[in-house]
Amino acid sequence: MAVFDTPQAAFGALRPVCVQLTRAQTVENVEQLQAHLAGVSGAALQELQEYVLFPLRFALRVPGPKQERLVQSLVQCISSVLAATCVKKQELLQELFSELCTCLAPPPSSGKAAPLSEELKLAVIQALHTLMHSAYGDIILSLYQPSTLPLLGFAVSLLLTLAEQEKAKQIKISALECLQVLVLQCDCQEHQRLDEDEAQKCGDLFASFLPGISITLSRVIAGDIKQGHKTTVSAIRLFYLIVGLVMADKQLARIPKSKEKLPVEHSRLSELMIHRGPDWTKSTAEKLSLLLHKVVESSSVHPHWKVRLELVELVHHLLTNCNQSLVDSFSHLLKALVGLVNDENSEVQSRCNEVLQGIGEQRIVAQNRALADVLSENLHSLATALPRLMNSQDDMGKVSTLSLLLGYLKLLGSKVNIVLNSVSHLQRLSKALLQVLELDVTDVKIVEARRSGPPGPLQQGVQKSRCQKKYFRFFTEEKVFQLLQQVCRVLGYYGNLYLLVDHFMGLYSESSLYRKQAAMILNELVTGAAGVGVDFLQEREAPLSVDDLKGSITSILDEYMDQANWYLVTSIDTEESSPEQSVQHLGLAVRARGTSSSVLHLSPEPPVTTRTMNSNIWQICIQLEGVGCFAAVLGKEFRLLLLSALYPVLEKAGDRTLLISETALGTLADICEACGYDSVRSLINENSDYLVNGISLNLRQLAYQPRASQVLDTMLRHSDANLLPLVEDVIQDVLSTLDQTYNSQASTFLRVLHSVMTALDEVPLAKPEPSCDTGEAPMPSHAQLARDVMERCIHLLSDGNLRVRLKVLDVLELCVTMLHPHGNHLLPMAHRVWPALVTRLISDDPLAVLRAFKVLCTLAQTCGDFLRQRFSKDVLPKLTSSLLSQAPVSARAGPVYSHTLAFKLQLAVLQGLGSLCEELDMGESDLNKVADACLIYLSAKQPVKLQEAAQSVFLHLMHVDPDSTWLLLSEVCCPEGYEPPHASLRPVKLSGMGRPRNELTDNVLLLLQRLQQQEGTAPSSSTQEASPS
Repeated sequence: MAVFDTPQAAFGALRPVCVQLTRAQTVENVEQLQAHLAGVSGAALQELQEYVLFPLRFALRVPGPKQERLVQSLVQCISSVLAATCVKKQELLQELFSELCTCLAPPPSSGKAAPLSEELKLAVIQALHTLMHSAYGDIILSLYQPSTLPLLGFAVSLLLTLAEQEKAKQIKISALECLQVLVLQCDCQEHQRLDEDEAQKCGDLFASFLPGISITLSRVIAGDIKQGHKTTVSAIRLFYLIVGLVMADKQLARIPKSKEKLPVEHSRLSELMIHRGPDWTKSTAEKLSLLLHKVVESSSVHPHWKVRLELVELVHHLLTNCNQSLVDSFSHLLKALVGLVNDENSEVQSRCNEVLQGIGEQRIVAQNRALADVLSENLHSLATALPRLMNSQDDMGKVSTLSLLLGYLKLLGSKVNIVLNSVSHLQRLSKALLQVLELDVTDVKIVEARRSGPPGPLQQGVQKSRCQKKYFRFFTEEKVFQLLQQVCRVLGYYGNLYLLVDHFMGLYSESSLYRKQAAMILNELVTGAAGVGVDFLQEREAPLSVDDLKGSITSILDEYMDQANWYLVTSIDTEESSPEQSVQHLGLAVRARGTSSSVLHLSPEPPVTTRTMNSNIWQICIQLEGVGCFAAVLGKEFRLLLLSALYPVLEKAGDRTLLISETALGTLADICEACGYDSVRSLINENSDYLVNGISLNLRQLAYQPRASQVLDTMLRHSDANLLPLVEDVIQDVLSTLDQTYNSQASTFLRVLHSVMTALDEVPLAKPEPSCDTGEAPMPSHAQLARDVMERCIHLLSDGNLRVRLKVLDVLELCVTMLHPHGNHLLPMAHRVWPALVTRLISDDPLAVLRAFKVLCTLAQTCGDFLRQRFSKDVLPKLTSSLLSQAPVSARAGPVYSHTLAFKLQLAVLQGLGSLCEELDMGESDLNKVADACLIYLSAKQPVKLQEAAQSVFLHLMHVDPDSTWLLLSEVCCPEGYEPPHASLRPVKLSGMGRPRNELTDNVLLLLQRLQQQEGTAPSSSTQEASPS
């Protein structure tokens, strides 16, 4: 079809169809006009706009009933004309607006919407939408005058009715979008933005519609979920746009005190106009608060994420534009916003955080005292309910509640001091945190987990500290604890640190029930005050100075390390601890009051329960973690506090309770990292002078000796030989003290001596040069020390306490290794230790026998044939008889036997006996005893590990006496016959020849094969000598 570019050509084409439509109003004539319009250019149609619209408008105004199909066609045709042209006349705009609205008007007798088809309703709404967008320039504002108020009200009422009552989703959404355009809040970019005066006039005008719009929209928002999320989203958007316009703080600030008087002819309209004065604003804000609460309640839990996202936009828009006029509503709005921070949808989370960040950066709360007061009251209410909520909600509910608490604190920012300066608010908040952070201290494993056995390898570098996992009474989810940490850190970041530290230190001292929680909170407060790991919305007004931080930390450390809080009962170890040691473990409040430490009396107290010990262990661990936090916060400034902090931490690193020692080692790692030490070794070595001095002083007092030994033990385990020259005098003090108190303190000091020997063993020691005078090398200091320690071990080997004997044997083994290069000193010491060692080997607890056998093997390696006769006479008979008597038991035993002490003892003896025979160069009769005792263990009925250990004995015997070993094994099982090389020689006959297979056969054949391989690789002469004759 040809395109008509000029008005003349277009007029010629359109005139006949327009005349025809004016004469006869039929659907066909409308469709014919619609078809002709498709061939007219936009410029030409603009010139003929009113001419073309006339027959369409005339058809709509014809009195009498009309077919719905005709009305729909007319409306759609008007819409297409308006879409291609601009309305430039006010009268035309108003008339078209009125005529289109009339199409939706109910009959005069009915108060309800006309029973029109959904298609017609949709067409009229879209035509209204198009009309508003076709208005040229400022022409649109002609609709927004006091004189047009009734017409606007009519349109608003119709569209609200459709939005609320229609079932069709598309009509509801279109009606809401059309309303949004009608109140000049369209989302499209083409629409001209209102200036301040225009917005002010529109705000005055729309104030008349605010009650009806807001109430209806709140009903739509809270309506049936079946209406679809798009309807709800559109309703929320329109709600906050109209409320944000009418209740805008900037507009309300410009409202004159008295109502503007309209001309006399508009006196009726004056009654419809609203004066947005203070009274009206207050009254409207109160009513809107109820509606907003309703909107928030339904939208915040809506299943569709886009509805929740639009709720975030509502809060943002109203908080930005109406934070003074709607201040009472922000109790609900901010609660919703903060609650959505942990929404399951990432987009909602992200937008929520952006809005909160914007609120913080714009300092909206900081500059609005009324808003800060609302948040303070919300915070107080939440803190009041917090213990109850933590006790009743599931973990997800607790996360939401704590997110709300954290959000309030972040929004308050520096205004949080309003809350903290109120005694009731601070009390409520602090007690809530203390109750929520209550630990579960019922786990018996915490007390049971003990550090035992020889220490591991020395620590070479700094390992990052890891906080011990805590278990709480009221929650299990880690996210809950992380939120509580952030709450405390935000308090520390914005709050008055001196006030907070003083308050929580008071609670710390008030009751042992609060002590662990208060310590956790204090640790986090200081971390937050330093700005470490704190998530904030706005920078605080003034950062805390290092001196202020150090002052608070010093006071906390003094309280933590007070004897009543640092030395608590963590175990009742009757085997290891003497009565005196138990007394000093129990706190020694008497010493704190100045009582002499030489005589200590334990006041009668109730028995210590597992729960109490657990609680004490956790308290010490939390305080140790606090020391690590403080070091991280102060950095190298913490070096100034090492003088008072390092020694107590080293004490706890040597504690026998595993949880405490691990936490203390983590704290040492934190101190290293903060203070610039490259390892714990470096930390100890560089501060060893005052540490050694402290140890020396404490060794002189009975009650302090165990702690001093723990510090020295820790220093030695985590340092190197460079420390030894500094601690030589202290080690001598330890030996002297041990001589005086071996009955009570032996176990404690033996740990230190074990660490001393281990440290010496780790260091490569230079070979001593012989002296010119005597021809012997002078004995170095470390060897002299080993000899001195070995002297004490000889006396303690017969101690009545099994644990002491075991530790003595461990230390003795290290001493023997250390004295190995100095045979002239080692052999006399071996001679002296032998009687006590034999007693341990032949008549002691199986554990001690095991350990003593290990020492015997080490002695054999270092002393050689010096021990041959002694071993043969004093020990070997006992070992062989024990092996023979236990063999039937192990042969009959099931798989559980391998976990018994008897099995471990058998295994250890079998594994060590072969090397003993070889190293001591035992005689033939002794070798035969060993072989006879071990032969039965080659049985397939024995546990596999015992069979393998027995094989190892025979492999060693092959090196010492291969001929006898071959003969013994061949007597049991001989796989082949031996033909004599000459007829004059008699044939060789062995008991094992032709014998049927039995339980020994497999292992014997394996050993014979190994022997044959061994002989095959030896020189030929040896082979000939080993051959049977």
